[in-house]
Amino acid sequence: MKVLLKNGNVIDYKNKLNDKLDIIIEDDKILKIGKNLNESADEIIDCTSYNIIPGMIDMHCHLREPGFEYKETIETGSKSAVAGGFTTICPMPNTRPTPDNKETMKKILEEAKRVNLCNVLSYASVSKGEKGEELVDFEELKNAGAIAFSDDGMPVTNSNMMRQAMIHADKLGTFVASHCEEKSVAKGAINAGKVAEELGVDGVLPEAEEIMAAREIVISETNNVRGHICHISTRTTKNMVRDAKKRGVKITCETCPHYFSFTVDEVKKSGTNAKMNPPLREEKDRLAIIEGLKEGTIDCIITDHAPHSKEEKEQELAKAPNGIIGFETALSAEIMNLVDTGDIDYLELVKLTSYNPAKLLKIDRGTIEEGKIADLTIFNPNEKYIYTEDKIVSKSKNSPFIGKELKGKVKYTIVSGRVVYKDKEENQ
Repeated sequence: MKVLLKNGNVIDYKNKLNDKLDIIIEDDKILKIGKNLNESADEIIDCTSYNIIPGMIDMHCHLREPGFEYKETIETGSKSAVAGGFTTICPMPNTRPTPDNKETMKKILEEAKRVNLCNVLSYASVSKGEKGEELVDFEELKNAGAIAFSDDGMPVTNSNMMRQAMIHADKLGTFVASHCEEKSVAKGAINAGKVAEELGVDGVLPEAEEIMAAREIVISETNNVRGHICHISTRTTKNMVRDAKKRGVKITCETCPHYFSFTVDEVKKSGTNAKMNPPLREEKDRLAIIEGLKEGTIDCIITDHAPHSKEEKEQELAKAPNGIIGFETALSAEIMNLVDTGDIDYLELVKLTSYNPAKLLKIDRGTIEEGKIADLTIFNPNEKYIYTEDKIVSKSKNSPFIGKELKGKVKYTIVSGRVVYKDKEENQ
């Protein structure tokens, strides 16, 4: 099978490429990149006015299967991911049962292989059942296919256990992704402050994230091991990571589109669809997250795609679960709130969405080069549309972007040379 992509604006961070080019894909690999390629092909896709970037990689999401299939499944989540331009996704292990053993891990990966839409690289839990009481067998789980380890959603409160986990994972050439939340100061529905007071709910103190982030930096620095901090949301966390990196600490971190797109004020407009953990913060934090992306403190952008049923999200603010879906709006949020504002350019965006995640995960992806696997995201950067519930591919509909005008639309997603998503409005 040979596919010819014509006249696309090809953007690749590694090779500092940003030019109108053609790409020939044969089977699962990129055969040739150049101008005015006119070889015969089984399929020709006109990419005029489209950007072609290395397939986006989401190294932190939730697919809910096994155990919570009423929210999302590996199949519906994969469909949502490719609709958003993601070619590789890494689901977190807060499922039931938890992938804390090789049998459960293999079942998850087998189902992903059956679905066969995007690359699914699953995390294993750090502790058995995510209970924080007993560490998993790291080597067994890595051999079974675990990409990394996390008790995401359930912070590892025992510092000695986290220390052992980070050391174990580092020895195996992987890492622990830490959900930083000090529970003693984390009780609340949304960020502590005026909005929480106005809505009459308890507020989550920013220190809940910051205290635990400081701990992971200390463990990483003292033991010279790799550490990764999940979904950072505050100025102080960003500054701590920046300063640690300057000292040579092996710490990395991620953030989500909602932390540079919204502040806690969005809760007054979108209600529980703007409730997540960590919560939306203040404007100073939003600007600090953007600064962190610009200066290289924050290594990558992830979605933290977290589906919940309508009934769950329709509960009052204090009782509704945390989390929003994010696969299908991430690229638009990045274009509108980072690129269009002049904070970063498309080369830098590719670094955050494709190149850096591939490096962190140690996978041979994230670039557009001859001879490499053809994982590609093709999008119209200028197309505007209203994001409505009927457009959502995910099984769940919990998003603060509903009803808003978005810019930047995925037209095709290609995984290992196969077109796995095509925008319905494409008529080629």
